[in-house]
Amino acid sequence: MSTPPGYRLSAATGIHRGDRAYQQDQVDILPHHRVPGCAMAVLADGMGGKSGGRKAADQVILTAKQLFERYSPNQDDPSELLKQLVLEAHLMIKLTAITAEEEPHSTVTAFLISPSRECDLIHAGDSRIYHFRGPDMVKRTIDHSFVQRLVDEGQITEDEANSHPQSNLLTGCLGTVQDPPLTLHHIDHLEVGDTMLACSDGLWHYFTPKELGAIVHTLPPREASEMLVSKARQRARGSGDNLSLALVRLDPLS
Repeated sequence: MSTPPGYRLSAATGIHRGDRAYQQDQVDILPHHRVPGCAMAVLADGMGGKSGGRKAADQVILTAKQLFERYSPNQDDPSELLKQLVLEAHLMIKLTAITAEEEPHSTVTAFLISPSRECDLIHAGDSRIYHFRGPDMVKRTIDHSFVQRLVDEGQITEDEANSHPQSNLLTGCLGTVQDPPLTLHHIDHLEVGDTMLACSDGLWHYFTPKELGAIVHTLPPREASEMLVSKARQRARGSGDNLSLALVRLDPLS
């Protein structure tokens, strides 16, 4: 991806069916077709029936592409685009459910990097976005899930949440009766060496933030993506969920 002077955006995606019969994750990184240094990553973890979840995830990616195609970085508000993505994809998934027997739902997580090096992000569900500065985590999104609520209330620890029997229960996502949460976050300035990582629970479940940071900092994005998928598969020991990731790093111009 071409960008303004001083840095370039290096990016990679990764996806694997895991040990499931169907792939219901979808992921994409969209470079802006007119403005260098602008890109959007979007990831969706679909749920509901063998094809319902995939249809829901596909709808998230399709909506993102349509909205980003019309997006003008110099005039439009990135947070408004992200809110529109969540609400429009939610509506389209609900319309799909009317004509199908399945109950399609999906998580969504998306981040938009502007040429000014600002970054806006949104999520609904338990797919996450991590922001790393070098190998260190600056921040991550907080899941809309039942176990996250227990963690917030001090009833269980983060470690206990990972192995909790109800870790797959979401308190917010797309396609449900209630409207999805619109949880936005804004990063004022990304520095060269920063990495943004979006990933589904089939991936982050198997790593500490420290491990993720070390891998995305040390390896080029393509190799980091391959290593994360490979390690998650090893650690799942034959019972892994679908997994996906989108990784964008600001690298110095060599």
